Formats: sequence, C-alpha cells, structure tokens
Amino acid sequence: MPVRPFFYKLSHNIRISVRPQFLPDQSQPQFQRYIFAYFVRIENVGQRTVQLISRRWHIHDSVGEAYEVAGDGVVGEQPVLGPGDVHEYQSFCVLKSASGFMEGAYQFTGDSGDAFDAEIPRFFLEADEAPHEY
Repeated sequence: MPVRPFFYKLSHNIRISVRPQFLPDQSQPQFQRYIFAYFVRIENVGQRTVQLISRRWHIHDSVGEAYEVAGDGVVGEQPVLGPGDVHEYQSFCVLKSASGFMEGAYQFTGDSGDAFDAEIPRFFLEADEAPHEY
C-alpha cells in the first residue's frame, strides 16, 4: 500500500496538516464520481487562545470544474484552541475526475476579538496515482 501524501502550512501560529485519501469502494468512475476523504489536524502553536469560526474551501478537478464551499465551523464544530491544543477531524469531497486539488482558509478569532485567516495548504487528490492534468 503506497504511503499517502501529507501536506501542511503554518500561518498566524496555526499549523494545518492534511492527508487526503481516495475511496475506491465509494467511487463510481463510470459516472464521473470520485470520492476522496481528507484528514485534517489543526494545531495552535502560538501563545494565545483562538476559536475557529468558519471555513472556505476552493475545490478543483482536472476537467475544469471549480467550486467554493464556505460555512460555519468544521463538521458542525467551532473549536476553541488554547496554546498547544489540537483539533482533528475528517471530511470528504466528490470530484468528477480522478484528480484535482483543494485549498482554502479557516477564519479564527483571537482572545482579544481580532479575526484572521489561517491558510489551508493546497493538497492534491489523486485516484490510484492518476497523473496531474493541470
């Protein structure tokens, strides 16, 4: 079994790590339906408490489809992260092709009420080692 790639980015003292995985058992390539799971780890490496308020994802596939998903929190939660705290979750997306990528940002508020975006790293979605078609 190949090692799944791992992507991470540090911005505003928030380290975001993502590990995508193709789900062949849930996909239907004959209907242009490719299902990918992604596992996210959000770490507060700063010295202040923050709260994740919302998310914004940009999702692209290799057939030219692109869309944005935005909303409150992540999987129904708006976690508060003190210094050194970690929040992990998993979710999924559906593409019309065997390859694509996602990227975006989480909006946080700091303990003083200021708002900032922590960037989500661009990560690639690849079904069975499909070549990049970008």
